[in-house]
Amino acid sequence: MERAGGVALWRQIAERLKADIRAGVWAQGSRLPAESALAERFGVNRHTLRRAVAELAAEGLLAARQGRGTFVESVPISYPIASRTRFSEIIGRQARSPGGRLISSSRETASPWLVEKLRLRPGESVHRLETLRVADGVPISLSTSWFSAERFPDLVSRYAETGSVTMALAAHGLEDYTRQRTDISARLAEPEEARWLKLAPGAPVLVNDIVNVDGEGVPIQVSHSRFAAERIQLTVES
Repeated sequence: MERAGGVALWRQIAERLKADIRAGVWAQGSRLPAESALAERFGVNRHTLRRAVAELAAEGLLAARQGRGTFVESVPISYPIASRTRFSEIIGRQARSPGGRLISSSRETASPWLVEKLRLRPGESVHRLETLRVADGVPISLSTSWFSAERFPDLVSRYAETGSVTMALAAHGLEDYTRQRTDISARLAEPEEARWLKLAPGAPVLVNDIVNVDGEGVPIQVSHSRFAAERIQLTVES
């Protein structure tokens, strides 16, 4: 590695290691390769490498444990739940890159409980979306969401294009919406959830069941989200 743009080598190495950690190359609690291996990888001496590691330790991303090595720590993302909760905005404010991926979608007849939650007529159709949301490429939450297919006919394609519920709704003329209700619980991740969230088997998830409404108080979204508990800190704001 060579000095680039006047940026010190140790700083470049710190940024490379930080990107690897956030991308999940090394999971929370895992040990980094030996100093000699990392120094060889970056083509620097151990002193330069130690400076980079010390910087990440100061940021709380790494922890050196006497006689055991250097381990990846986890700094949970602060996720406030308020009347206006937007994933992309929350993640972006913490200098991370938000993203959304559409796993699957379907159009189906609303079940009785959805008819009640979304104030639909019996027999109306809903869009069901399964989505994965990430921060810096690291999985944060897995969500199942339902929307009125009549009111938002192109919602699936809009979400697939943008990876954002807010932008998909705005494409249908709904510029703003608010949170009406959030129910929070905790449990162990199911195998499929752990696979998508890249969690160890049996790791905990924080479950959010939410209802969002438009400016007239009409429900527009019902969602069932599972957050990776080790990566998120939910804060309820009044």
